[in-house]
Amino acid sequence: MVAVQGGPPTFSADGYWWWDGAEWRPAISPDQRWRWDGRAWIAMGHTRPSSGLSTGALVAIIASAAVVVLVVVSVMAYVGFSRVNGNQSSGGFFSTATGSPTSGAAQAGSIPCDQLEHTQVHYHAVLQIFNQGQAVAIPTNLGRSAACLYWLHMHTGEQGIIHVESPADRIFTLGDFFQVWGAWVGSPQPLDSTHVSSITLSGNEKLLVYVDQGDGAGAVAFPGDPKAIVLRPHEIITLEIAPPMVTPPSQFPSGF
Repeated sequence: MVAVQGGPPTFSADGYWWWDGAEWRPAISPDQRWRWDGRAWIAMGHTRPSSGLSTGALVAIIASAAVVVLVVVSVMAYVGFSRVNGNQSSGGFFSTATGSPTSGAAQAGSIPCDQLEHTQVHYHAVLQIFNQGQAVAIPTNLGRSAACLYWLHMHTGEQGIIHVESPADRIFTLGDFFQVWGAWVGSPQPLDSTHVSSITLSGNEKLLVYVDQGDGAGAVAFPGDPKAIVLRPHEIITLEIAPPMVTPPSQFPSGF
């Protein structure tokens, strides 16, 4: 074969064509026995010419690299935004120190933290606590935020009213509610003969427990473990740390 003079040609990505400055020409002979190496035709089987990539191939590589960079930047931006937004979100546990929900909501005993409100089962009970004759405020909106809704929770401005909102009928107890309370404030809220939430009874004090089931019988003393009290519609549960003893209200709020 006769060598062709001139500068080094540009080969296509597959090596089957070369650019002569005006048009693409075959770089492989019709009988598949010879190939153009940029200076002369050589027998097939020799080393393939190490030519530069075609313009189309270079454009494709650059475009692919740009897409990869864009994806990486987008992912990093999303992660950064999520972290900042998560720190500023109102969802999660409630912090006793700051008065706002803390991050990382989790299941409270057998009560999950859901993202949606359930109304398949929906009723209300009332919890009231008295310490030495004085009513103890229970945090309203307990167990409830934009990012977390426990099946047992309270609403803002509804003192002591426990909302039972569940996707299925099951038994809920006062102990379940105190577990939600503990998960919400980020610290255990015990309920036993010597503890009511953050209150610890002294040696001469006693916990009295009453349950009014709304059946006309009024408030009846509950002798067992108060955590075992089953939450029922229109029920009033009273936890009283005595002395002194008081007569707690027994009228269920209207509208619930």
